[in-house]
Amino acid sequence: MIGVDWGTSSFRAFRLDDAGAVRDRTESAMGITRVPPGGFAATLAEAIAPWVASGETRVLLSGMVGSRQGWVEAPYLPCPAGAAEIAAALIDVPFAGARVKLVPGLSDADQTGTPEVMRGEETQIVGVLDRLLADEEQREGAAAREAPLAQEAWACLPGSHSKWARIRDRRIVAYRTYLSGEAFAALRGGTILGRMMADAPHDPLAFARGLARAAEPGHLLHHLFGVRTLGLMGRLAETESASYLSGLLIGHEVGAALPAGALVHLIGAPALCALYADAVLAFGGRAAIMDADAAARGLAANGRAADWS
Repeated sequence: MIGVDWGTSSFRAFRLDDAGAVRDRTESAMGITRVPPGGFAATLAEAIAPWVASGETRVLLSGMVGSRQGWVEAPYLPCPAGAAEIAAALIDVPFAGARVKLVPGLSDADQTGTPEVMRGEETQIVGVLDRLLADEEQREGAAAREAPLAQEAWACLPGSHSKWARIRDRRIVAYRTYLSGEAFAALRGGTILGRMMADAPHDPLAFARGLARAAEPGHLLHHLFGVRTLGLMGRLAETESASYLSGLLIGHEVGAALPAGALVHLIGAPALCALYADAVLAFGGRAAIMDADAAARGLAANGRAADWS
């Protein structure tokens, strides 16, 4: 089977064997925003042509390719949902030369009823379910083994729109979204804060200062202005400011989202997950970083559960 993780800014495809192992892979910057109108089929065909020519006939797509701005809009599947529910809600996509299906995103709502949506992250979570639950069982020991049906785990997927998901009985039961990554980019590139930031490598000490500030009393908007005033008063160097801002934003996110003392499984880019691991530890939790092939394994799991007849 061919699995494709097709996001806003990137395209990743995997050739998977029957057990879900990655036999081959390809990736490019052809995210959905770079595909010309009506060009999704041609873009996919070009990327996977060698695999289709060698006999692959099943293709499963996940991510923003199923959004309103993508190829075909797939309706959101409400939480709670796991691999079985996702597989039952796959959308068929017309394509010459192979059977193509599309994974739906998931929807949820916060305590006020404000909608939550995700596309692509649900597939990554499905890909690491076994590891998540094994880690929880090991952590809880005998108590978890005595009540396996109540197994619960937490996953965080850092990014432009970070997701914090609660998993119970192998299903995503709820999640919340934090705009931290996009806020960082906007604040650095479009506000006065960015004028006092020099391009520099990540500074762990400045990041830790930002985390510590996020744990102190005060609203995020007040803390953000401090990025400027600390610089003006010579207490934050231009080479430290971006890392401090990152710590401040991630710290406020983790402080709000982290269940007390929880083990959080981090899924995503290794460098970003490492920052979140530091933040989780700083706020009293524990962190485990998942490997980079979560999306491929999730696509394989959803593909095995799908009806390809």
